[in-house]
Amino acid sequence: MTSYLKTSGSPAVYATLKKSAMLAFGVASLFSAQAVLAFDFNDVSQEAQELAQRGYSAPQSNLPGSLAGLNFQQYQQIQYKPAQSHWRSENLRFDLGFFHEGMHYNTPVTISEVNGDDVQELKFSPENFNYGNLDVDKSKFKDLGFAGFKINYGDTPDRKNESMVFLGASYFRVAGKNQRYGLSSRGLAVDTGLNSGEEFPRFKEFWVVKPQGDDRYLTIYALLDSPSATGAYRFILRPGQDSVVDVQSRLFLRRQVTKLGIAPLTSMYLFGPEQPAGSSNYRPAIHDSNGLQLATSDGQWLWRPLANPKRLSVDTFAANNPRGMGLLQRNHDFDGYQDVENRYEMRPSAWVEPQNSWGDGQVELIQIPTPDETNDNIVSFWRPTQELPTNQALDFNYTINWTSNESRYHTPDLGWVAQTRRARGEVTQDNMVRKSDDSTLYVVDFVGPNLKSPGSDANIQADVNLGDNGQVVRSEVIRNPAMGGYRLKLSVKANDTSKPINMKAFLKNGDSRLTETWNYVLPANE
Repeated sequence: MTSYLKTSGSPAVYATLKKSAMLAFGVASLFSAQAVLAFDFNDVSQEAQELAQRGYSAPQSNLPGSLAGLNFQQYQQIQYKPAQSHWRSENLRFDLGFFHEGMHYNTPVTISEVNGDDVQELKFSPENFNYGNLDVDKSKFKDLGFAGFKINYGDTPDRKNESMVFLGASYFRVAGKNQRYGLSSRGLAVDTGLNSGEEFPRFKEFWVVKPQGDDRYLTIYALLDSPSATGAYRFILRPGQDSVVDVQSRLFLRRQVTKLGIAPLTSMYLFGPEQPAGSSNYRPAIHDSNGLQLATSDGQWLWRPLANPKRLSVDTFAANNPRGMGLLQRNHDFDGYQDVENRYEMRPSAWVEPQNSWGDGQVELIQIPTPDETNDNIVSFWRPTQELPTNQALDFNYTINWTSNESRYHTPDLGWVAQTRRARGEVTQDNMVRKSDDSTLYVVDFVGPNLKSPGSDANIQADVNLGDNGQVVRSEVIRNPAMGGYRLKLSVKANDTSKPINMKAFLKNGDSRLTETWNYVLPANE
């Protein structure tokens, strides 16, 4: 059903139409009129469709120089006053805080509250913000707007924790209980990784449905706009130990897009055991995610450890109607990071599960070189391979699970990769001294319920495929009693060092597969 009401941030118009409809239906039909006219996804969809039929109008910055020139630490000093949080004084599990414009957040977004039949825009006021020790005249900020907003969740006003943030373009981040923000999701990615340059769609307008009583979920609608596409979104946030976000999206293309990224995730990988640091560092790993996981429609599971490449790397994986995909942080032990300030072990994984048929496509992994941890250099998304129509709606619905318990989203019938470690290959000489043999050693640990007692160890073997450019120097599978699984030790060499080696391996017992497929690329000239 397509609603015939369009609010477009105009609560007065909405209210007038609502009142007229009630009079037309009569008092006896009041309840049914409210049901028909209540603001919902179809209103946003209609706005997105009409917006797509008009030419794109780029947002204009309204920032004064005193805010445009802020660096990150200065911008962080501007904080919304907790006591002013929307709904804070009401007995609700949720309340809203807001972000000030500043730095590169230089265009406002419209944020409205939906309360039953009433839609009201939430107004910006500089009086609701603390400005730290910044030397600014906040009286000059009265014509600004919000850069974004955050959602706080908890049982009581003084025990609420930040659960979800919308800030910048179409980015949003989520954290569950005892988690810290890590990787981000986006509404849409356009032409990511192309030489022509990436386009960043933005959420220009939000509608947040006021929760009722003891509601443990929150509904947010959003309108997306870009030169290439518009979109209507509904997010249903369910905070918890694992926070879950149900996403309903409907896209309208203004033109054919070379690369359309659905359910994009953005993360950071600097170094780790898979790719040790190039210089001395007391921290064994710095990353928000350490691998891409993919579950295909034919029952295959794949794990690709992430890398910080020397040059741009773009990899694709066939995925028609995928069952799931995500960027995961599989190690949640402090010992794996040793970072007291950043606590990378508390960064969640994001696992995406499609909820409707997506059609033919592929998962794309883009890895960008970065010298430090301040840059998000990892992007993954699902990309349709068929040409998409520009004259009809495109629906992509999915659920994002933000978790620190990755095994619950993996089939228990197959083991998975707990860690990958890389080192120089060595041989032990007669005098017991180890010597390099010019190979590269990968140590891959597989764990899972089915590996605790899979049968005779003598039957556990590795199925290894190095493509046309790799040769196996040594391969050995041994039990790892410390982790309750098996360890694959694989030494490889390139036939041509100017070309990469695309490695794949899984464990099997006779003809029975025991694990997901470990897939890693040894770059050229390494």
